[in-house]
Amino acid sequence: MNERSTPDQEPKPLNELAPFEEGDFHALSESLARDPQYNDRRLVTRRKLGAIAKFALDALAEDAQATGGALELAQRTSLHQPHMFNHMKVRRMWAYITRGKKEKARLKRVLGAELAKDLDAAYRNAYLCVALEDSALEVSLRIHPDAWFDGQNLVQRTKKEGQAIFRSLLNSTPGYRLQLDNWKGEWITGQITPEWLAEFFKYYKPGELGLAIVRRWPAPSGMRTAVCAPGVPQALVEELRLLAPLYRYAAWSQESDFLFANKP
Repeated sequence: MNERSTPDQEPKPLNELAPFEEGDFHALSESLARDPQYNDRRLVTRRKLGAIAKFALDALAEDAQATGGALELAQRTSLHQPHMFNHMKVRRMWAYITRGKKEKARLKRVLGAELAKDLDAAYRNAYLCVALEDSALEVSLRIHPDAWFDGQNLVQRTKKEGQAIFRSLLNSTPGYRLQLDNWKGEWITGQITPEWLAEFFKYYKPGELGLAIVRRWPAPSGMRTAVCAPGVPQALVEELRLLAPLYRYAAWSQESDFLFANKP
């Protein structure tokens, strides 16, 4: 989604974390995804997701400061109404956390105006994400093929430092899957060996394939009690905090600058 060109005003997140309800999932079902009568219902969901991202954003900033670092991030949410940007169907809603304006400006200076002209599109940056579908809840770290500079930063960092640090970070986030686009193969975090990670980087090509570190919780109709529990939003905040070290390691920033192999 492009933050500049999307004809949409970012709604204010809820002031507090609110549990999900059946209606949050139901409004994303195939039969209702195109129905504008459910826009108000989906707006409620959007504000809930926004609150999760906002609380996570504040926690990530505090975590970074506590370790002597700094994170300049921003959060946004996806469209809640059918539109050309979502092919007139709202089957998935999400809140994402990605680099803020200052970090984008720094990256543009490194890449040059031509290569960095589309950075305002969220998927052209590495991002943390919490998402809702009609039958699932998901938390992830994603690097789209078009965010090739973040993928290349990760590749160059592992070449310079070795893969052990990245593997340790992955194995410190059990319950997730390291994936390449829609490939059937996946690498289960908490169990990744040096050989498995070497295999992953053998196939991962920034600019050609997307990278995702994903955890999903099933939420089919009639079986949503667990995902609608009061403590779930705070648990999702904690999951985003858990993924933050991987984001800080992989994504290009002042503290993780490995974008060019020959850069001193």
